[in-house]
Amino acid sequence: MLDKVASTKAIKRLFRRVPVTDLDTLSRTLDTKSRMSIFRRLKDLDYFSSYTHAGSFYTLAHIPQFDDYGLWVHQGIGFSKEGTLKATVLKIVETAPSGFTHTELNHMLRVKVHNTLLSLVREGCIRREHIEQAYLYISTEPGKAAEQTSQRRMQLAESDKGIDILPITTVIEVLIETIHAGKLRIAPILISQRLTARGCSVTTRQVEQVFGQYGIDTLKKTAELNSTRWQT
Repeated sequence: MLDKVASTKAIKRLFRRVPVTDLDTLSRTLDTKSRMSIFRRLKDLDYFSSYTHAGSFYTLAHIPQFDDYGLWVHQGIGFSKEGTLKATVLKIVETAPSGFTHTELNHMLRVKVHNTLLSLVREGCIRREHIEQAYLYISTEPGKAAEQTSQRRMQLAESDKGIDILPITTVIEVLIETIHAGKLRIAPILISQRLTARGCSVTTRQVEQVFGQYGIDTLKKTAELNSTRWQT
């Protein structure tokens, strides 16, 4: 096992080469098989465990560029400001303008959330309401919950009236691409361009519609747009 100073230098060198790593790589880097020693060294530098892949991947705290939902995804590996999947789902549901359905959360987080949602409901951390043949997961705070269900019912009512409501598949594509972008704020035109490049035709107006529906901040100023880099 390397001493504390050597371990710190070795970990920093490792994360300069790769933004995300696993326990086996850390074990070889620090020349130890002791999980306790590895996590003690990581804790000294401040780190995140992935909420996907059973928490088996790690990154240093300064590396992720979290989006508006507090999520960052690197090569299919998800990290959250909240740490665990359970804490992440709780935060997202509590702050969502119109709540979230099970399907929406599955696609956004890229993991199965059924058991997590059920656990949170049973523990009284979130509520669910049956709306249009699906459960809508909402806050336990009465005022916030009423606002969330009202917003969702308005969206469904607009859909029934034939107003331009996007297919759920389009909404999911926009949300996932926004997470991929890894920016705190991003211009709708960039999301539209990224999706079009992947063969998914979504207009800037449609992206703006999704951003408005889910309360996502956007970059609109030309200077901000020009300074935004694409992340692949």
